[in-house]
Amino acid sequence: MNILENISLKPYNTFGIDAKARFFVDITGLAQLQKVLELKAYPKKFIISGGSNMLLTKDIDALVMHIKLEGIHIVEENEDTVEIKAMAGENWHGLVVWCLEKGYGGIENLSLIPGNVGTAPIQNIGAYGVELKDVFVSCTVMEMATGELVSFNKEQCQFGYRESIFKNEAKGKYIITSVNLRLTKHDHHIHTGYGAIEAELQKNGVVYPSIQDISNAVIAIRRGKLPDPKELGNSGSFFKNPVISRKAFDKFIKKNPEAPHYETEDDQFKIPAGWLIEQCGFKGKRFGDAGVHDKQALVLVNYGNATGAEILALSEKIMKTVKDTFGIEIQAEVNIIK
Repeated sequence: MNILENISLKPYNTFGIDAKARFFVDITGLAQLQKVLELKAYPKKFIISGGSNMLLTKDIDALVMHIKLEGIHIVEENEDTVEIKAMAGENWHGLVVWCLEKGYGGIENLSLIPGNVGTAPIQNIGAYGVELKDVFVSCTVMEMATGELVSFNKEQCQFGYRESIFKNEAKGKYIITSVNLRLTKHDHHIHTGYGAIEAELQKNGVVYPSIQDISNAVIAIRRGKLPDPKELGNSGSFFKNPVISRKAFDKFIKKNPEAPHYETEDDQFKIPAGWLIEQCGFKGKRFGDAGVHDKQALVLVNYGNATGAEILALSEKIMKTVKDTFGIEIQAEVNIIK
């Protein structure tokens, strides 16, 4: 195995932060991953995959393991559904495209989400009315302390809104190596009621949308308001949309009757964080090379040479201003490495 030293992680994180890895190794197989975990010469280890949901605020004084496990295959299928297994290093949107080409439905609303398959359960990724947990069967993980492979089912993952056990009590204990999803082969559940999907379909003259039509609409919407990380460093949505109680919502909407909102199933209300941030005047603002995207206030961007610390400081300023202005706390969706 080829362990490198003092490697820039700029190509390995979508924010384009030029943090350094003290040691670095590509992981392409499970046996290799087990061997690397056993290396006593490198007691501190750090995992990176697609680098799409992290903000590096410092150099990483550890052995950075770049997960490049690849492969997609069918586990089982019947007339109606199919269960697939995708390795952690597969590009998420690449998996969506693979499924669409085979006519498998369930993740078309999650088109163009940046990152790799292995990080999807950590975040319980979601967009346009669909979350990973809606199609999730299980994931296989490797315990970092022992190198043992273990399976987590949906209940064990404790999924919530952009939450899972891997962000809480299991954080830092496991490496996700593969993910199993159950998808439909026909009679797909078409989700058009969230965001601008219906408007995009109407614009294209689509009356009875297929899963490919939904994917095309989502891609068009995302490209219209989210910058390409290859052109402008970012990590997609930096903040979670806050969910507040009915009591807090009644107080909020009385003062802000024009505010967009969505009622959840448990009598709570989701307020778009992007709207709150925009009302506070941050949309399109630039602070050195750190800034807020001019088309979507949820997205923080690196105009070239911003440090992770500068982007973190901007995020904290935004969170404080939103809290002072609206009395609502917003939280970072991105995993911040301090």
